[in-house]
Amino acid sequence: MISRFSIPTQILLGPGAVREIPDLVRSLGRRRPLIVTDAGVVRAGLVERVTGPFRDAGLSWAVFDGVHPNPVEEDVAAGLMAYRDGGCDLVLALGGGSPLDAGKGIRLKVTHPLPLEDYEAGRGGADRIGPDVPPMIAVPTTAGTGSEVGRSAVFTFRTLGRKSLIFSPHLMPSFAVADPELTVGLPPYLTAATGMDALTHNLESYLSTSYHPICDAIARGGIRLVAQHLRRAVRCGADLDARQGMLMAAMMGATAFQKDLGAAHSLAHPLSTVAGVHHGLANAVVLPHVLAFNAHAAAAKLRDVAEDLGVEVAGLSDAAAARKAVDAVRALNREIGIPERLSQVGVTGEMIPELSRKAMEDGCHRTNPRPCTKEDMADLYRKAL
Repeated sequence: MISRFSIPTQILLGPGAVREIPDLVRSLGRRRPLIVTDAGVVRAGLVERVTGPFRDAGLSWAVFDGVHPNPVEEDVAAGLMAYRDGGCDLVLALGGGSPLDAGKGIRLKVTHPLPLEDYEAGRGGADRIGPDVPPMIAVPTTAGTGSEVGRSAVFTFRTLGRKSLIFSPHLMPSFAVADPELTVGLPPYLTAATGMDALTHNLESYLSTSYHPICDAIARGGIRLVAQHLRRAVRCGADLDARQGMLMAAMMGATAFQKDLGAAHSLAHPLSTVAGVHHGLANAVVLPHVLAFNAHAAAAKLRDVAEDLGVEVAGLSDAAAARKAVDAVRALNREIGIPERLSQVGVTGEMIPELSRKAMEDGCHRTNPRPCTKEDMADLYRKAL
């Protein structure tokens, strides 16, 4: 069964949902999408899975498959050229968070002439983004970032030397099509890493110091979905119920983190730019250390997290329950094959000064439940190393 609902992005969720895309294209009054993706998605045959119904519906399309694992300005420039050369009139982003974010950048640049970095959030770029962007359909092939329902996109800006955010309500996709059949072929290690990204989004959003009870409720629901489905999705990739549950958890995380995030993301972003660590994997490795760092400041909320992860905490103090939450996240990492140490994924002690500086430049830690200093960041990297 395919469900339809809005948060406010309109979502189609369920096996076979990609077959509905031609109707969505027509409902938007468009005729020729640019499919924004990466080489891995093409090799997996997923572009053909999506375009098969296009042929049957008599629609045409163009493909840009040059998105890097951490998208950069050049990806957007090349995609924009493909959009214009192909005579396209909407963006269909297909893949993990990188193609989805690149798709947002491309649709922005279709109508916004300033350099991409001028739309960066830290420079007041949100005020420069207007509603006059082409429609976008987002089709995730991983259950991690939830970018298919998000208003933001993350790019590695070479000029700034770091990952940075572009965001605006006008960048939210017109439709998200979450078809679990497209995630079945995702290898276990990527299922695990992207799934922990979804957990980190939900968990850090819930712990964030910002006030947003609606997001708090969504975040707790997302944590429960991860607890129910991630192990199964890693063990048996063909389990459509588990795959669909993780897609929903990822979308809930992306919805919740409009409340903002925390120190785990500030630590993870430089790990991608400096050491080339997959974003979800970086989050997974540092998350238990950040939770332990936050345990005293967020003990009552971590009690809730422990319960949502399925831990029995009745009769325990908040402090003891918080420790149980940290232990539960560590145990989940072990069960799904996440490396325990950053040194196992190519990070060295010599990188820590640069990593710490960039972590402090990242705005996510500003809503961490415990304030962070540069030395705190360095200490957390050392503990995770």
